[in-house]
Amino acid sequence: MSRLARTAGLTDVQQEILSTVRDFVDKEIIPVATQLEHRDEYPTDIVEGLKELGLFGLMIPEEYGGLGESLLTYALCVEEIARGWMSVSGIINTHFIVAYMLKQHGTQEQKDTFLPRMALGEVRGAFSMSEPALGSDVSAISSKGVRDGDEYVLDGQKMWLTNGGTSTLVAVLCRSDEGHPEGTAPHKSMTTFLVEKEAGFGEVRPGLTIPGKIDKMGYKGVDTTELIMDGLRIPANRVLGGTTGRGFYQMMDGVEVGRVNVAARGCGVAQRAFELGVSYAQQRHTFGKPIAQHQAIQFKLAEMATKVEAAHAMMVNAARKKDSGERNDLEAGMAKYLASEYCKEVVEDAFRIHGGYGFSKEYEIERLYREAPMLLIGEGTAEIQKMIIGRRLLEEYRLPG
Repeated sequence: MSRLARTAGLTDVQQEILSTVRDFVDKEIIPVATQLEHRDEYPTDIVEGLKELGLFGLMIPEEYGGLGESLLTYALCVEEIARGWMSVSGIINTHFIVAYMLKQHGTQEQKDTFLPRMALGEVRGAFSMSEPALGSDVSAISSKGVRDGDEYVLDGQKMWLTNGGTSTLVAVLCRSDEGHPEGTAPHKSMTTFLVEKEAGFGEVRPGLTIPGKIDKMGYKGVDTTELIMDGLRIPANRVLGGTTGRGFYQMMDGVEVGRVNVAARGCGVAQRAFELGVSYAQQRHTFGKPIAQHQAIQFKLAEMATKVEAAHAMMVNAARKKDSGERNDLEAGMAKYLASEYCKEVVEDAFRIHGGYGFSKEYEIERLYREAPMLLIGEGTAEIQKMIIGRRLLEEYRLPG
C-alpha cells in the first residue's frame, strides 16, 4: 500500500537516515510515550538514543563533528519523531535553532567553542525571546543587557523557555542600548547573548535562576520554564556574532527555520492521528460491520488523509526553499499555518472516530488531542503567520507605480 507523506527525490543517505529514525520511533518512542507523558517524565533514555544516532548534530557542519545534513533532512526526521511523541521533537528543536544561529551568525571562536560539543549532545541548547508581559510583540522586550567593562550585566524575566532546565546554553534576546541612540527602532537595539549555565533548576549560576517546570495541558515531559536574570554577568565575547544590535535579525532567522520545524511536528502528529483513526475504524464494529465501511467514516478518513498530504507537501517545499539559499519566510509561514491548523483538525477527527474511548487516557489519541493545540501557538500564532504571508504577497504582487 502507498503510505501517506512520502517524499520524492531523496538521496540514498537521506532515505537511510529516515529509515533509521523511523525504526527508532517505532521501537523506542511509541511504546513508552503515553506512559512517560502521563507522568510528565523527561525521556532520558530516548534522548540518549537520539544522541547515539547523531541527531543533535544533524545540521551541524562536518568540520564541527556534525552530519552536515540539510534542513529538509532535519525536518523529515522531526516529522518522524513527532509522530512518536511531539515532546521529543521539541527537545531537539530548541537545540537545533541555537546551533543554526551559531552556524549562521556566530564568531569563529563561538563556533569552535560550542558546535563540536553541541553535535555530540554534550552541550544542549535553548533559546529565549518571550517574556511574561508580551506574546508576539517581540519589540516590547524589556530585559536588558548593559555593558560594564569586559562584561555585560543582564536583568529581566523571560518566559516559555523549552529545555529551560536541561539546557546548558541559552540564546537570550535582550535590549542593549549601547551604541544605539534614543529613538532607535526597538528591533535595532536588541542583542542575542549566549548564556552558559548548569543543567537543573533553582540558581544555576550567579544571577540566573530557572524556577521549576510550568505545568502544561499537554507537551509534557519536556521542561518548559521561566528564566530570571538578576545581575547576571557574562563576558563580552558571548554576544552572538560579536556585535550588538543584531539580535532581532538573528532570532528571526532562527525562528524562520523553527517554523519549518513546527510545520514538521504538525505533519508528524497528524500522521499518527490518521494512523490511529484508520486502524480503529477497521476494528470497531457497529450495525454489523466495521465503522470504516460506513460512508460517513470513509469521508472523514478521506479528508484527514488529504490534509496530511497537503501539509507535508508544503512543509517539504518550505524546507527545500531554505536549503536553496532563497528567502523562505512566505513558504515557512504558509507551511506552519497550514500544518498546525490541519493537525488540530485531523487529531479531532481521529478523536471523533474513537468515540467515547477517545476520552480515555488508555488510548493514545487522548494524548494527541492535548498536544496539538501547542502547535497553534509555537513559533507564532496563526494570526502572525497570516500577517507575514499577507505582507509578502503584497510585496510580490505590488502594482507598478
